[in-house]
Amino acid sequence: MTAITSGDVETLRSLYAPGALIWHNGPGDGGGSEQSVDDNLRTLRWLSRNLSNFRYEEVRRDPLPDGYVQRHVLRGDLPDGTPIEMAACLFVTVSGDRIARIEEYADTRRSDPLRDLAAAQRAARA
Repeated sequence: MTAITSGDVETLRSLYAPGALIWHNGPGDGGGSEQSVDDNLRTLRWLSRNLSNFRYEEVRRDPLPDGYVQRHVLRGDLPDGTPIEMAACLFVTVSGDRIARIEEYADTRRSDPLRDLAAAQRAARA
């Protein structure tokens, strides 16, 4: 978790198996969308750069035959000081000693301020 909150992309990359995919619930076919490792790392790096006091709390992890399930609450502060809190549950499939797949179920309404911030940043660059 420290690698995520600090934006340590190379450490995070080393945890993934080749061809790993990350699925997120939300709009789209099948109720969500998949990301490649590179896309996911860009997202995680963006979070670490845009949230102050970025942290994962209330982390609970339980083993599964092919990986583990994790529940947590992502917390941090937006650049304007607004706090953000988003509960999530991950089903993580492990192959060997690396992550082969993550299926993340998050409270997507709570991520609206993050999407708004990303949209504002894109508009400012245009």
